[in-house]
Amino acid sequence: MKRRNLIALTPQECRDFLEQSRTAVLSSIDPRGYPHAVAMWYAMDDGAALMTTYAKSQKAMNIRRDPKVAFLVESGTAYDKLKGVLIRGRAELIADVELCVQVLKRIHVKMMGAFPEGVEDALKAQAQKRVIIKVVADRISSWDHGKLGGTY
Repeated sequence: MKRRNLIALTPQECRDFLEQSRTAVLSSIDPRGYPHAVAMWYAMDDGAALMTTYAKSQKAMNIRRDPKVAFLVESGTAYDKLKGVLIRGRAELIADVELCVQVLKRIHVKMMGAFPEGVEDALKAQAQKRVIIKVVADRISSWDHGKLGGTY
């Protein structure tokens, strides 16, 4: 068996890792052809990553021009603890204020642990200028160096 296959996460491990992780790096292609990588908070929805951004942001402009993106979630500070999922796929921009509020709520709960009263009006105001980025996977790579059992 190839070493790569030994460290791959199972589909369930990938789902769990993506659900539990907090921050991802979203990479799009800028107007000059270079990667544009930014940290993003996100929520998962039936295998797709959802996040929001301002409609006029650089990442939104990049995605309008070329929807191919990479979405990386990783953890670990030592080689034997490295774990990650890399999604290569296509991003879709969705301009839907109510759906954007729902995504913002889900992300807020994920990141803060609760949704305090009085925040929804602020989210609705914010959602007026935002779009949802939905990343659907074409290809997924994953790794968990802990599966090597100390043999590198």
